[in-house]
Amino acid sequence: MPSLCRSFAAAALVLALAACGSKITEDNFAKIHEGMTRDEVTGILGEPTESSSVDILGVSGSSATWTDKRARITIQFVNDKVRLKSFSKPDQER
Repeated sequence: MPSLCRSFAAAALVLALAACGSKITEDNFAKIHEGMTRDEVTGILGEPTESSSVDILGVSGSSATWTDKRARITIQFVNDKVRLKSFSKPDQER
């Protein structure tokens, strides 16, 4: 029986850490600066929830969005470098 309790406790801990482990925070948003590469941004935020890109006359542009229940971060890249960024919470988007 003790191993069952340990297994249950371990599972509960994993779920609690996953719930608290979002990288989509204002603190991480503040770490993103103009000129950073897409790889540097993904190092901080993880892979984006959605992204799109376009390439016109040798200039590439892309947009990436990271979303969870509490916040949304959108980053605009030009030639793989951060140019614009925005942070919002669901209650701010109304």
